[in-house]
Amino acid sequence: MEFYDGLEAVPADFGPSAVTVGKFDGIHLGHRGVFQQLCDRADAAGLVPTVVTFDRNPLSVIRPDQVPPALVSRRQQAELLAEAGILTTVMLAFTPELAALPPEEFVRHVLVDALHARMVLAGSDFRFGAKGAGDVVALRRFGEVYGFEVVMIEDIRFDDGGVPRRDSSTWIRELMAAGRVREAGELLGRPPSVRSRVVAGEKRGRELGYPTANLDPAIEGLLPVDGVYAAWATVDGERYGAAVSIGNNPTFDGIPQHQVEAHLLDQKIDLYDKTIELGFVEHIRPMQKFDSVDALVTQLRVDEARIREVLAEASGAGSARS
Repeated sequence: MEFYDGLEAVPADFGPSAVTVGKFDGIHLGHRGVFQQLCDRADAAGLVPTVVTFDRNPLSVIRPDQVPPALVSRRQQAELLAEAGILTTVMLAFTPELAALPPEEFVRHVLVDALHARMVLAGSDFRFGAKGAGDVVALRRFGEVYGFEVVMIEDIRFDDGGVPRRDSSTWIRELMAAGRVREAGELLGRPPSVRSRVVAGEKRGRELGYPTANLDPAIEGLLPVDGVYAAWATVDGERYGAAVSIGNNPTFDGIPQHQVEAHLLDQKIDLYDKTIELGFVEHIRPMQKFDSVDALVTQLRVDEARIREVLAEASGAGSARS
C-alpha cells in the first residue's frame, strides 16, 4: 500500500482515483464493506482506490471535550487498511485550518486538485467542510461541476436486541466498555486487539504458577473494561492461547494500578522487551479481591479451564494454540 502523509506527499501525476473519506476508526465490517465497493468499482473503471483519513479524530479540533477513545492506533489503522486491499491511503493533518475550509474548497483542494478523483463513495450521513456544512446533496452538485461521480454506500446493519443497528465505532466502544468483546469482534470481523511492549513486572504470577507478561502502559488500541479474558496472544508471528487480566490486583498491596498481564497457556517463552498483541475473545469474570492467596490460585485454575474451553471453541479445535 502507498501511504501519503499529507497532500503535499501525493505525486502530481497521481490518479485518476476513486475516493472515500472518513475517520475509519477500528476498520470494522461496515468500513470493510465500503472498501470492497471502492476496490471493485475502482478496478472496473481503471481508477486507483484511495482512502482519505485523518491523523486524529476531527472532534479533537472541533469539540475536544467530546472526543471518544480510539479503537485502534494510527499504525494499526494503516495496517488494517492494507489488509483490506486499499492501494493508497492519504492521511491528512486535521488542523483548525483544514476544519475551516468551506465545503467546495475541501472538494477542490483535496479531491480534485490533489487526488484527481473521478468517483467518490459516501454514506448518507457524510459531512465535510467547515461546520459539516457539506452533505451528499452538495457533494453531488460539486461532482457535476468538477467531473466526478458520487456513489452512495449502503449501511451494514446487525441485530442489537432485536433491532437492526448500523455497524459503527460508537457501538463497538459501548460493547468494549461492557466487556462484551465477543460481540465487538462480530462487528469488527476479528477479535478486538491491543498491543504493546512487554516490560518487567512484580513476578507475582510466577510465584503462583502463572507467569505473566506485563504490558507497557503505552498501549495501542482500546482496552475492554477491567476483568479476566480469554484471548489470543501473538508474538513474533506466532499465536498462542492466553489468560489476560486487566485492572488493578486487589488481592495484593503495593501493585501498580491498572495493569495488563497475559499468561500464555502451555508456554515458557522469554517475552521481555518483545511486542505482544492480544486479541480478546471472551470476558470470563470481573476483577475481585480474594481472602487468601490459596483462594486466588483456586480461582485462577477455574479461569484457566474456562479459557481453554472458550479458545478451543473459537479455534474449532481441541487445542488452545493455533
